[in-house]
Amino acid sequence: MMPAMHELPLGLLDPVDDAQAVFRAALRALSCRVSRSRARRCAAVTGLMPATAALLLALTDQETAVWWNSDGPSGWLRFHTGAPAARVPGQAQFGVIRAAGPFEAFARFNTGSDAQPERSATLLIELPALTGGPAVEWSGPGLRAPTLRRLAGLPADFWRQWSDNHAMFPSGVDVLFICGSDIVGLPRTTRAIEREAG
Repeated sequence: MMPAMHELPLGLLDPVDDAQAVFRAALRALSCRVSRSRARRCAAVTGLMPATAALLLALTDQETAVWWNSDGPSGWLRFHTGAPAARVPGQAQFGVIRAAGPFEAFARFNTGSDAQPERSATLLIELPALTGGPAVEWSGPGLRAPTLRRLAGLPADFWRQWSDNHAMFPSGVDVLFICGSDIVGLPRTTRAIEREAG
C-alpha cells in the first residue's frame, strides 16, 4: 500500500528549474567525468543520498522502470514521477545501487544492442566517498589525457566487470557515481585500468 500523500517526502523544491539543473548536472558528469557535478537540492528522502533522489526525480517518468538493490522508496518515486519498480534488473532503465545493499552484476541489467544501444540501463551507484580508493586510470573520448580516479567502496571485481562492459560498446551500461550531493559520471566509452591494488 502506498503511504498517504501527507506522509511522502516532497520532491524537487522547484520542479521545473531544479529538474533542468539536475539534468544538466548529469550531462556534465557524463561528458566531463573528471569533475564533480553538484545536483540541486530536493527534500530529504530516508535511505537515499540527495543526488540520487534528485536524479530519480529529474530523469524518470511512468515509462522508466527503476530497480532497487535493497528496499527503496519506490512508493515515493512512483507518486512523484510515476516510475514503476522493476522486479528484476533486466527490466529497468535505471538501477539504484544503494550503499547499504548488495552490488548487482552489470550483466544482469539491460545493456542494449548494437542496433539499439540507447535501450541500455543507467546505474546510480552510491559510494561512501569519491576519493581515497584504489587508483584507476580513466581514458577515452572527451578526456584530453588519462586521468586517475580513486573512488571508494566499490567491490573488488568492479573494474573487471567494467572492462567487459566497455568492450561491448556501443552496447553497455552507463554509470553515475554518487556521494551526498556530488556526481561523477562513467560512460561506457571510458576505458578504466587499475594502477594499484590498494
